[in-house]
Amino acid sequence: MTALTLAAAQSISIAGDLAGNIARHQLFLQVAAEQGVQLLVFPELSLTGYERGLAAQLAVAPDAAVLQPLRDFAKEVGVTAVVGMPIRLTDTSPVLIGAMILGADGSLAVYSKQHLHPGEEVVFAPGAGGEPLTIGVDTIALSVCADFNHADHAALAALKGAGIYAAGVLVTEKGYDPDTALLQGYAAGHSMVVLMANHGGATGGWESAGRSAVWASDGSLIAAASGTGNLMVVARRNPAGWTGEVLAVELE
Repeated sequence: MTALTLAAAQSISIAGDLAGNIARHQLFLQVAAEQGVQLLVFPELSLTGYERGLAAQLAVAPDAAVLQPLRDFAKEVGVTAVVGMPIRLTDTSPVLIGAMILGADGSLAVYSKQHLHPGEEVVFAPGAGGEPLTIGVDTIALSVCADFNHADHAALAALKGAGIYAAGVLVTEKGYDPDTALLQGYAAGHSMVVLMANHGGATGGWESAGRSAVWASDGSLIAAASGTGNLMVVARRNPAGWTGEVLAVELE
């Protein structure tokens, strides 16, 4: 069993403040690098907050210059990051809920949310998903929030050979128990490690439950945050199996 370190970045987003959120993401990336994290997953729309009313004006192309400093920083510290952002693939295309994969090698890939939550269709169009990413010997499939409410989404990820299913989400207290029951079920049912990165605080008028978590491929819990706040849930695999811990991330 090869070594691997994954983490869920339970970050609190500043509404509509791309520059401020990039700075916060860089702080999370710095902590992740210090912990030897290879893949760091942020919540849904982490770079803007879950701000549907602002999404159209904030949407950018995935390779936009405004995001280059964050891409450069991920490469500098050697951590692959999955960050949330409203995106347009062309100047005239609809707005998508994007999860951009900023590679530790400087590469860029895009996953777009396929299944919209009721009400999101007013602002966003359904996306096309994206190919799994590879870190070492591991294949990681991505999900953005409501995608995982569709059982075939996780089943297809497993069919494509994913051993890890990583979801950036916004989950409230009301939705937390049923949603995490689904994710834990996918872990056990498909023999996949499942990671959930939830917002660390209120965003877009919703009160996030926090409590980001990682489950092992038998459905057992590796680690989970106990509540809200700027936290990092770290899961480490070594020859003896998985271990986890939760770290506070101090923002300057």
